[in-house]
Amino acid sequence: MKASVHIEVAAQGSGTFLKKAYFETPFKLANVTEDKEVNPLELMLMSCSPGILDEDDYVFKIDVGQNAALYLQTQAYQRIFHMKKSARQELKVNLNKGSSFCFLPHPTVPHEQSDFTSCNNFYLADNCRFIFGEVLTCGRKLNGEVFLFTKYQSISSVFLNNKLIIKENLLMMPSFINVAAMGQMEGYTHQAGFIYLQQTVNMEDIQQQVLNLLAAESDIEFGTSILPANGLIIRLLGKGAEQLYNCLLRINAILPQQTVNTLHHVS
Repeated sequence: MKASVHIEVAAQGSGTFLKKAYFETPFKLANVTEDKEVNPLELMLMSCSPGILDEDDYVFKIDVGQNAALYLQTQAYQRIFHMKKSARQELKVNLNKGSSFCFLPHPTVPHEQSDFTSCNNFYLADNCRFIFGEVLTCGRKLNGEVFLFTKYQSISSVFLNNKLIIKENLLMMPSFINVAAMGQMEGYTHQAGFIYLQQTVNMEDIQQQVLNLLAAESDIEFGTSILPANGLIIRLLGKGAEQLYNCLLRINAILPQQTVNTLHHVS
């Protein structure tokens, strides 16, 4: 199935409103903002499909207006089902000057013989607050499906004023790459990534707060790196999707607010 979603939000007073929304089956969009007078605007992307099916082709386009703030949420875990061919997804997000965008989708569960590629492109103007994370599981672990999917690839590119500043290429092909080998998963079954950019904060202080937060967790490995564009990238390994997903949410909750237009915490 081919389907597309287009979301456009704009600043209004001290808040953000949904300027345009277009979505095709199986998707729907719900405004779940509790206080619509202040930022951020919280939208939930919902789907009536059980997950990603063979030959699905999804395109998402999001435009965040100047000084607007959007927190995009998902409804549930993303399952990628058994396939004879493959499926793909494309996400393109444009952030105008002084805007804020946060997207921490629920963990992805690739089933046996699934083949999926995701391309994420983020275009930032000056003084934006950007947060993106993802959690990948080994499959249906409780059903004995551990790294039995064919391929999972997630390519994420971040541009600042049309200059590429971050590119991540997560490629998992368990039948070709030994996931237990040194430098791979090393006994862990789940992984997570988190990218944070905000030009107006002291990133070394943020890094230390994140390290302190994650140090309290058990049975995970993690690492952080400060980016040249005043950002932070975080990688985590663990054995449970819920734990890693909650780690991302907790990291997001401690991040400072946007200085433009008095944006509040995205949590």
